Amino acid sequence: MRFALIWSEVANGLRRNASMVVSVVLVTFISLTFVGTAILLQMQIGQMKNYWYDKAQVAVYLCTDVSFGENCANGAATPDQVAAIDAALASPILSPFIDKYFFENHDEAFANFQKQFASNPVAEYVTPDQLNETYWVNLKDPSQSDVLVEALSAEKGVESVTDQRSYLDQIFSILNAASYTAIGVASLMLIAAVLLIATTIRLSAFSRRRELGIMRLVGASNGFIQTPFILEGVFAAFVGSLLAGGAMVGIVHFFVQGYLAVNIPLTSFVGVGDALIVLPILVVVGSILAAVSANFAITRYLKI
Repeated sequence: MRFALIWSEVANGLRRNASMVVSVVLVTFISLTFVGTAILLQMQIGQMKNYWYDKAQVAVYLCTDVSFGENCANGAATPDQVAAIDAALASPILSPFIDKYFFENHDEAFANFQKQFASNPVAEYVTPDQLNETYWVNLKDPSQSDVLVEALSAEKGVESVTDQRSYLDQIFSILNAASYTAIGVASLMLIAAVLLIATTIRLSAFSRRRELGIMRLVGASNGFIQTPFILEGVFAAFVGSLLAGGAMVGIVHFFVQGYLAVNIPLTSFVGVGDALIVLPILVVVGSILAAVSANFAITRYLKI
């Protein structure tokens, strides 16, 4: 009976402050959507690191006629220098670190360049001899690339030795910045949601001040008085959390998997399963924040 009475009070409060409840739902929805986006971005970054770091190669760029540096003082790498670099890669010192490697000559580099920059006007002015001949090396452990860099950087005919993971780190830095931005916006929106929940609860309590006074006169416990108000805030936040979770699932299903995964098939993307993992996190976060802010608001109002 007490349970039914509590829920009837919750229903009355939600009905009386419908516009404020809708506001709480929307603010919670928007803020938790940003929270979910930040979590999914971090999951995406982790997946991309695992996927691309294992495939990242070390590029050993050989000298061309226009190269600078001490190793390229005599111009383009000679056949003897190329043979020496090949021997170094196959030597007992470096071969334990190497999974496989292959050589790309001027013509192959030119063909790849023309394919990658087909729509760029610069492709019309580049000639094969301007592009570096390159050894592309796959390491057994990509984190040990420093061994290859130190061993080959001083070889005659080598212009530079580059770990492709350095380019990936720049991309991941941008994604991390986007994730931190989403977290920052989400934090501001969550603060707004907490304040709005507190305001809604105080308005609800003020509109029922006569009922509350009577309840206190007849000896109703503090818990019995507070519970309907706390449930009002939790209900509104719970609905907003579910909407945010649904938005996450929709974004992943239709945009990430339906568009990005189709147009960029060589990259691993988060799936609907990952979004479903985020959903209960959003519900728990939203419900806890609502319960705490509602309890604080009604306690302050009643001066319990």
